[in-house]
Amino acid sequence: MSEQLVEETLCYGPHSLQTITVATVPKGPPTGLWVVLIHGGAWRDPAQTADSFLRPAASILKSNPIYGIVFSRIAGFASINHRLSAHPNHPQDPQTTDAHELRNVKHPDHIRDVQAALRLLQDTYGFGERYLLAGHSCGATLAFQYVMDGLKLHGDGDSIAQPMAILGTEGIYDVKLLRDTHKHITEYQEFSEGAFGSDESVWDAASPAAKGEDGLSGVERGWKSGLVAIVAHSEEDSLVDRGQANAMTNALYRWGAQKEPSTRRVVWLQLRGEHDEPWEKGDELARAIAFAIDELPNGVLSSLS
Repeated sequence: MSEQLVEETLCYGPHSLQTITVATVPKGPPTGLWVVLIHGGAWRDPAQTADSFLRPAASILKSNPIYGIVFSRIAGFASINHRLSAHPNHPQDPQTTDAHELRNVKHPDHIRDVQAALRLLQDTYGFGERYLLAGHSCGATLAFQYVMDGLKLHGDGDSIAQPMAILGTEGIYDVKLLRDTHKHITEYQEFSEGAFGSDESVWDAASPAAKGEDGLSGVERGWKSGLVAIVAHSEEDSLVDRGQANAMTNALYRWGAQKEPSTRRVVWLQLRGEHDEPWEKGDELARAIAFAIDELPNGVLSSLS
């Protein structure tokens, strides 16, 4: 594990934020798992990037001996940047800012970027279902949105392999519920409208834990090939309350019960620290990634080779 990860940057679009930081494992297993990461930041924070989200956790997984067995199963890491919505603390003038630098998009552009990034990763590395999709905060929203039915992302007959596992840390899973829980704090309304617009029916349709008219969430209808779902949350998180994790866990329990006998695992993982500490320090995100990989059935990676 002494060899350095080999980093490169891929571009999946013309915007400066349409990039992927890829870190491959030298002599990694040819049928190993890919860990694909999506950062948080309420869809709008330019300070949270693919690099800052990837490096602390990847370094710990590589260097800490307790993760030796888990790391030996990993072929590479990929961390996705995507276009952002406007942020009041980081204003831009649309008249003078280059279009390839402007941060002003709304849903569904964020998740369409994730889709485009995953398409490029599959075209480049061809790992199929052999990946863990892991997101933090709004990155967890995007991770579960990726497998939702109803967002109509995969048009024109295009089909991109779904992940065998998804990990959400400190995730936002029901946008309206989060706003209502924190209705005394205006920032929740602001970033929700900034990302999704003022039509709250759009919020519901885009929320992984929200039920549709048929009583099912989009994840229940859409994630056909999944094996493991991990909802990870810290009680010390002062920004995203446990109600979000509870709502997602309930939706995933229904998803897990769809197969009889069930081959799907839904697991709650208790984290430690404030909202962003799991990825800033890297130790808790690394632990969560290792936990998710350990939950995969024995032999599943070799069976997909």
